[in-house]
Amino acid sequence: MNRRFRLGSVLRARQAQEDAARSAVLRARAEANRAAEHQVQTEHTLSERDVPDHADSLAFVAAQAARQALAAELSAAAMATASADAAVEDRMGELTTAAVRRRAMEKLAERHADDVRKADARAGQHQLDELAGARRGNPGGGDR
Repeated sequence: MNRRFRLGSVLRARQAQEDAARSAVLRARAEANRAAEHQVQTEHTLSERDVPDHADSLAFVAAQAARQALAAELSAAAMATASADAAVEDRMGELTTAAVRRRAMEKLAERHADDVRKADARAGQHQLDELAGARRGNPGGGDR
């Protein structure tokens, strides 16, 4: 039996793919956190911008325009947050797929290692049987 696992390079590649997917998840989560933080800051800024009670028409129009611009920025921030959250979910799916593929390859490696151990045990037992047969004067090792 070949003692070397022939798919070892594939296993290392799958581990590298999983590591890359894990890094992508971390980057996506960081981006989602930044987007959510920007959204919260924009909401806070919008809530602080009240229309003045006693203002002339020019000040009133300027305040309304500023609030409208902040509302548009808040809408864009909410969409960016939703998009970033969706990207995190996508990256998590990719990580799960990579982990499943790596684990399947690890199972093959474990099965191969188990087969090698069993073959070694059989070979060792065969040698012991031959030694025991030679001691009894029976070169074949069996009971005739």
